[in-house]
Amino acid sequence: MRVLGIESSCDETGIAIYDDHQGLLSHQLYSQVKVHADYGGVVPELASRDHVRKTLPLIKQAMKDANCEKDDIDAIAYTAGPGLVGALLVGSAIGRSLAYAWNKPAVAVHHMEGHLLAPMLEENKPEFPFVALLVSGGHTMLVKVANVGEYEILGESIDDAAGEAFDKTAKLLGLDYPGGPLLAKMAEQGNAGIYQFPRPMTDRPGLDFSFSGLKTAAANTIRNNIDNTTQSCSPQVKADIAHAFQHAVIDTLAIKCKRALKQTGLKRLVVAGGVSANKYLRSQLASMMTGLGGEVFYPKAEFCTDNGAMIAYAGMQRFKAGQVVPLSVKAQPRWSIEDLPSIKDN
Repeated sequence: MRVLGIESSCDETGIAIYDDHQGLLSHQLYSQVKVHADYGGVVPELASRDHVRKTLPLIKQAMKDANCEKDDIDAIAYTAGPGLVGALLVGSAIGRSLAYAWNKPAVAVHHMEGHLLAPMLEENKPEFPFVALLVSGGHTMLVKVANVGEYEILGESIDDAAGEAFDKTAKLLGLDYPGGPLLAKMAEQGNAGIYQFPRPMTDRPGLDFSFSGLKTAAANTIRNNIDNTTQSCSPQVKADIAHAFQHAVIDTLAIKCKRALKQTGLKRLVVAGGVSANKYLRSQLASMMTGLGGEVFYPKAEFCTDNGAMIAYAGMQRFKAGQVVPLSVKAQPRWSIEDLPSIKDN
């Protein structure tokens, strides 16, 4: 069986075709970074308009790359939420309409479930159960995963997500959008121990996250180190601040992951979402899991950010369980992953 996946939850248009025997047959991704760079962040209306322009051409290209015709597709999966409502509506409307036109079942996919299952696209797949750290620009959460659709949120961000904190702090350092990866690169030139930032909410029990205070601490440090002549921090000061900030975020994530593993008694950790591509995060979690006698799993770097492959894969699991949607189109900008049915329910 083959599923066409459509991802349009924010500022990337992703299309992919997944075969349950052959694996990923093709995937196309268009990023809107240049569209939003001048504004320093995603402009929802512009994002929606770009999805309108790009989705159908990318579908045609993905079909061509996979050497597929419409009769070769068994179902169409699309991201129904969470995300920007306008962007979601574009992908949902196109996906559901195409399914109707081709007389195929349609599957509404939860964006974060797509991220959570993205490591299943790799040869070395994690076995259930496991703990998942979902860490991106819009979400930071720890989830206990018993099976597809059997999710228990152990902890989540009460304010800024980790990726959001990275981007906002990068902007304070004068970096272009999206700043998270640029901050991580700048941090490589920084010196350890020059600045110290808190590891928020690690001095108390629980698995929730809070990064807004850490962002404020970075802002105050930047302000206190501005050179009166240049009205800016020196490049080395910026690098030192970036280094301290990145270490504080990653240390916090690692501490909470360790707590979650001990709380659940599990030895497998899945890390997904845009921030999961961070090199320092990967090195710290690899070291931690070695010490715990466990194993950590990631998707490829190209599947850490939003992409159609994860939606096609998640859609395949839902389709095989018979969880298809009616003709009406429904986008859910807010949608708890705990509300999803188990694939065992069908």
